[in-house]
Amino acid sequence: MPDTVKFSFAKLPAALEGVTVLLAAEGADGAPALAPAVEALLAPAGDLFARAAQADRFDGKSGTSLELIAPTGLGASRLIVLGVGKPAELKTFDWLKLGGTAAGKLPGSAKEAGIVFALPGGEVPPEAAAEFALGVRLRAYSFDRYKTKKKPDDSASKLKVTLYIEDDAGAKRAFRKREGIGEGVVIARDLVNEPANVLTPTEFARRTGDLAKVDVEVEVLGEKELRKLGMGALLGVGQGSAQESRVVVMRWRGGKEDEAPVAFIGKGVVFDTGGISIKQAAGMEDMKGDMGGAACVVGLMHALASRKAKVNAVGLIGLVENMPDGNAQRPGDIVTSMSGQTIEIINTDAEGRLVLGDVLWYAKERFKPRFMIDLATLTGAIMVALGTEHAGLFSNDDTLAERLASAGQATGEKVWRMPLSPDYDKMIDSKFADMKNTGGRFGGSITAAQFLKRFVADVPWAHLDIAGTAMNSPSTEFNRSWGAGWGVRLLDQLVADHYES
Repeated sequence: MPDTVKFSFAKLPAALEGVTVLLAAEGADGAPALAPAVEALLAPAGDLFARAAQADRFDGKSGTSLELIAPTGLGASRLIVLGVGKPAELKTFDWLKLGGTAAGKLPGSAKEAGIVFALPGGEVPPEAAAEFALGVRLRAYSFDRYKTKKKPDDSASKLKVTLYIEDDAGAKRAFRKREGIGEGVVIARDLVNEPANVLTPTEFARRTGDLAKVDVEVEVLGEKELRKLGMGALLGVGQGSAQESRVVVMRWRGGKEDEAPVAFIGKGVVFDTGGISIKQAAGMEDMKGDMGGAACVVGLMHALASRKAKVNAVGLIGLVENMPDGNAQRPGDIVTSMSGQTIEIINTDAEGRLVLGDVLWYAKERFKPRFMIDLATLTGAIMVALGTEHAGLFSNDDTLAERLASAGQATGEKVWRMPLSPDYDKMIDSKFADMKNTGGRFGGSITAAQFLKRFVADVPWAHLDIAGTAMNSPSTEFNRSWGAGWGVRLLDQLVADHYES
């Protein structure tokens, strides 16, 4: 993983130097409010800040900023004052966004920067500073490994950021817990951004081997093993590709030895042409990101292991390529899943649910998990329903659904619960097999979830349709990447809040 930012933590400085970011609160009188320590640092410049703030109408509201280049009387080459709004109202996610905003204000040529964490009314909590630092790291991410011509100010060197805070030791400890989470998001982004001619199922599986560095056990199942297990639904998707399919099992043993694991399952279609039911050409290049669910699961396993989460967790990903050659499955074919249930193929572009069905059943049978959560860029229908602000949440368990929704609010990776019912289930009943792989145009994301539900039995389960959030989603304060790495922070929060021993 390219580490583009190196952080250090120190006590509040006696003087300003280089590129420095200061924090200002929203004052009651309409003027920005600074901490006494910050006012002392600005004292050599007299009333420069007050005059500049008045001229620029800077009031300290959240996300606003004021920039001074080479301020007279100060050692700083550039001063960036970032408004945080009303500190008492800030939640954890707000600090993440502010960190991303600060990183976006740093000049591209900067090699070092200092951030002074001091606000009026009291000490800034170390957790806030750590979340801010995570926002800086995520905003600094870029994917340019295939660019042969770089801009003059591009450099392979890291940006060195020093966070000045009263409790520097506490901030350092708090950030250490988040460091692996940030790495997990970056891993997921890298995987989604890779082109499919590089990230084949075999290469994807090989890269999961890097998780051994954080003590995650990795097992790769090839087509011989998958045939023996009876994964006819998954193998049917990949049979038109020159690339062999894979299933990867990742295990983190951080909980009690006899405790059942929590399970995360990801759709890993490394490229989706639609198969015989081929997609239109416009926008098909985006289908390199149809493995966003699998990417999230890999990033999550790294995050959990890196912070030594006290939980037993298993991640499973089904890796296939959906291509339309002479050996590809056809509409009208009937395949037999690992569960023994038969599936009539109505549309070969409804392939992700075939992959997930077999992997969900395998996870249930082998690991007897406490719950299963699958993630998949499954349907365009969920984007019609929810746009790109929420992922679709479907679940057979109210407690699990409520916990996911709460974690979504805390991390900003929001979910919205959608319905499941036997009435929708009827739409995927088949005349010739136990079920068909699509129920038609209406309720497309719901019937896809109803399909998956047939492979989970009574295990608490949630399905996250992340078609609108995993790739090509709107830019945020802390993400400018096409591949968002969505879901890593959400699921890590879920585990931390409810499932660690």
